[in-house]
Amino acid sequence: MIGNLKPLEIILIIVVILLLFGAKKLPDMARSLGKSARILKSEAKAMKKDDESSRAQSAPGTDPDAQKDVPRTIRAAPGDVTSSRPVSEPNRTTQS
Repeated sequence: MIGNLKPLEIILIIVVILLLFGAKKLPDMARSLGKSARILKSEAKAMKKDDESSRAQSAPGTDPDAQKDVPRTIRAAPGDVTSSRPVSEPNRTTQS
């Protein structure tokens, strides 16, 4: 569908978008969209890493207590160290 658009139609769509949202808000919207995409990408990568580590722990012949207890950190955005905080997770020994 997009391949069938003529250059005049594309320019008309861009003009309509500029009129609807305004030239001042478009850079802010693009910046927030990029930030959201980076956060989504880093969270997906962290979930994949957690999944791989949980598979390694549940593998036969491995001792889950033998691995180091490293506190995990949640970040609001990649590289943003001011808003990161440690995460407290329940241990298997503390659960009843």
